[in-house]
Amino acid sequence: MAAVVASDAVIEREHKLSLLLDLASELAQEVDLDTLLHTIGRRVADAMRAERATVWLVDATSGELRARVSDLPELTELRLPPGHGVAGWVAETGRTVNVADAARDPRHFGGVDRETGYVTRTLLSVPVRDGGRGIRGVLQALNKRDGVFTREDEAFLQALAGQVALAFDRTTLRAPTDAPRGVQVRGVFNHIVGSSAPMRRVYEQITRAAAVDATVLLGGETGAGKGLFARAIHANGRRREAPFVTVDCTTLPDALVESELFGHERGSFTGADRRVQGKVEAAEGGTLFLDEVGELPMALQAKLLRFLQERTFERVGGRATLRADVRVVAATHRDLAALVRERRFREDLYYRLRVVEISVPPLRDRGGDEVLALAAHFLDVYTRRHGRGLMHLSPEAARSLRAHPWPGNVRELEHAVERAVVLAHGPTIAPEHLGLLAPASAPPPTATGESLVLPLGLTLDEVERRYVDATLRALGDNQSMAARSLGVGRNTLRRKLGRA
Repeated sequence: MAAVVASDAVIEREHKLSLLLDLASELAQEVDLDTLLHTIGRRVADAMRAERATVWLVDATSGELRARVSDLPELTELRLPPGHGVAGWVAETGRTVNVADAARDPRHFGGVDRETGYVTRTLLSVPVRDGGRGIRGVLQALNKRDGVFTREDEAFLQALAGQVALAFDRTTLRAPTDAPRGVQVRGVFNHIVGSSAPMRRVYEQITRAAAVDATVLLGGETGAGKGLFARAIHANGRRREAPFVTVDCTTLPDALVESELFGHERGSFTGADRRVQGKVEAAEGGTLFLDEVGELPMALQAKLLRFLQERTFERVGGRATLRADVRVVAATHRDLAALVRERRFREDLYYRLRVVEISVPPLRDRGGDEVLALAAHFLDVYTRRHGRGLMHLSPEAARSLRAHPWPGNVRELEHAVERAVVLAHGPTIAPEHLGLLAPASAPPPTATGESLVLPLGLTLDEVERRYVDATLRALGDNQSMAARSLGVGRNTLRRKLGRA
């Protein structure tokens, strides 16, 4: 019998160690927060040999305790007023509570039990503290299966609460910089901030797309966050444990795109001194993300179409037909339907890519409140990164952020906030620290202010290169402004100029 008890103890310790080791990688992914909290609760209950476990969040605004997803089939969300129940007492005092008989403890709130019909007998509750020692939540386990929670259980749950606090700091649950306690829920997914109506529609579409293996086409302006959503689709689907592999279709010369995608055999071209695996093979079992798919050369579009239809391909210089089990997510800032009409993009490939089509809204359509929420998020990120103390936006800076049209979208806002954090001398950010540029609203002028004249006999590529070069010179060699004027990304601009 003693050997059996010892064996159970060893198994329990292994469960706990495994959870501690796995949690960091689990929390780093772009999973949706409900799934994240549910996963923590389920894994904690298993490791603690408890019937249930719950992650309570302290709302930074109201002080209310919220279990957005608890391991309770009877309820989708739990709420407790400040100070209510054992969890509320722990959140107020910051002390661990180990209750051997809940019915006899006056701090136990029986309202949830009465509503669900569940009977709490024993419970262990510990505070979730961040590095600044502020209380952000409570981690609680209910009903030890084989007795009462031990001192060893207390030590483990406290260690695990520390990991959960680190997780909050890496997600949109990160506490506001000036909040001594609580967290602020800024969005549905770990690393995506936004709760406006346009974003909620996208969250719903992303969640549905993640549940299946269909090809997804993400559309939207440069800098709107398409790459983050592509990762969210992968991290919330059945392939989440497999690789997520990105191919940026704008950064490679046309001659190398096929090799990058499908790999090549030794001797297939000059410099190919060994066999190289392509991104398709590297993504086996996972997700292949084709960023800016609208930039693919026409010759390669046919080979991509074949891969989407049959999941087969050949390496450059190879004869063997290979197969790959990957899920494809593509993104583009281009109007592919217009490119199809101009015969610059294959119609059959377009329809293959847009099985599920999701449009990511530009920042200007998400509202001024969301701009300020994102600015607060980036302000928190970069004050920590650059070792600055508490900083805040002046009323004038906040008005500037609200009024700006954000042609560069979230990426432009992020750069503006980081610039302000670096340049502001004191804690207050003024409009001049943001460095916002007026967007180019008119067709770009030439270097001389006159129409650009091109001789006959030029190839289409040369015409395009000269026009792009003239636009860039006219705008003072500012690549960001030139890219916005031409409706392309900066990588595309550099490639067309032969500078990539």
